[in-house]
Amino acid sequence: MDNNVLEIIGRRIRDLRKQRGLSQEQLGEMAGVHFSYIGKIERAEKNVTVVNLEKIAAALGVSFFDLFLFGKFIRPEQNEKDKILNSLFQNLAIMKVNDLRKLNGLIYSWSQDQ
Repeated sequence: MDNNVLEIIGRRIRDLRKQRGLSQEQLGEMAGVHFSYIGKIERAEKNVTVVNLEKIAAALGVSFFDLFLFGKFIRPEQNEKDKILNSLFQNLAIMKVNDLRKLNGLIYSWSQDQ
């Protein structure tokens, strides 16, 4: 099974949890699941059920569908640029913060040279 989707969902849940200043234990308590389950979801070690996603979304104060808003650009017809942006965003969504900072610095340096 391809873990990419699990990594993206896990990263999204981790990001939302951290934005709200919640620990895994706090989120687990609010969602009615064990904190170790939250950790496994965030590390893409567990294939989370739809029911538990709904509980986690409610505990985070977002709609179920907000868990799937990774910044995807959705149009009826995607042009080549949309496809590249979607692919880039999916790759960026699973990167660690330090790697994102490095990449951002590279992009900034490159844009200054243009």
